[in-house]
Amino acid sequence: MTIETFSLGGDLTINRLGFGAMRLATGTFDGPPRAPESGIDVLRRAVESGVNHIDTAGFYGRGAVRANELIRTALTPYRDDLVIATKVGPLRGPNGVPSEQATSDQLRGLVEADLRSLGLDRLDLVYLRVGGMAGPGGESIAERFAVLAGLRAEGLIRHLGVSNVDAAQLAEARAIAPVAAVQNRHTADMGLLAECEEAGIAYVPYFPLGGGGGPLDAERLGKVAARLGATTAQVAIAALLATSPSVLAIPGTGSLDHLEENLAADALSLSDEDLSDLRGSTPGGTKTAINGLPHSPRPRSPRKTYGGDH
Repeated sequence: MTIETFSLGGDLTINRLGFGAMRLATGTFDGPPRAPESGIDVLRRAVESGVNHIDTAGFYGRGAVRANELIRTALTPYRDDLVIATKVGPLRGPNGVPSEQATSDQLRGLVEADLRSLGLDRLDLVYLRVGGMAGPGGESIAERFAVLAGLRAEGLIRHLGVSNVDAAQLAEARAIAPVAAVQNRHTADMGLLAECEEAGIAYVPYFPLGGGGGPLDAERLGKVAARLGATTAQVAIAALLATSPSVLAIPGTGSLDHLEENLAADALSLSDEDLSDLRGSTPGGTKTAINGLPHSPRPRSPRKTYGGDH
């Protein structure tokens, strides 16, 4: 992989194209479990191909097949440059779907469970994931984030992040401890994205290929993909990375074929014409968003490291 890198928290250099572990154990939260061997093969191929940022969570799994255990089985002993991010906050309800939120008193137990399941003494990055599947905002995160900040001070966590937040919630968190990453559904909040870029905070959209976040615009993506001889998924990933040097992509899959397709987006270069077509405009004209992509994409610059000093 030759894609740009990002300096997470100022001291962890990661490739901007990473891997999301949600689909390793099951295609959907309420779907049947996948064969564990498939997830192990996908993880090993991803790391062999240059992925050094894996995004996971303790609630990713179905039945006895759990993403964290697959990561530990596949990748230990871990490579020195591998960064594993996890998130705490959601709790599984009676139907097995993570539909409830942990209280501040429950967060330590969730962090310690992730340490055990991943086989780590310290977690590289822990997000406080707040709210449900609705948009961010409407509640204070200060008390819960302060608990994670305390665990960071104890040495159990290296860097902190927040997920599904608005600008006010990010400000709450930053007043308590440094924030290394924000993980939101998409990049439509240009003000928040600009704040992250200025501060050297990674911005990590979840559902980067539309799953759970609404369908991508297949017509626009298909037009550009046909011109480039690429797939719509590859164009979507490349367009996402073109939005800002602070954006990290974490497409996930339980399939080796889909993994190879996603990783090949690394070599895809989008022209001004391509990006204009994706946003339904002509070069220099008024641009519209596609799947939350911002209006003014930035060119990608290979082998450059972005990120701030936290």
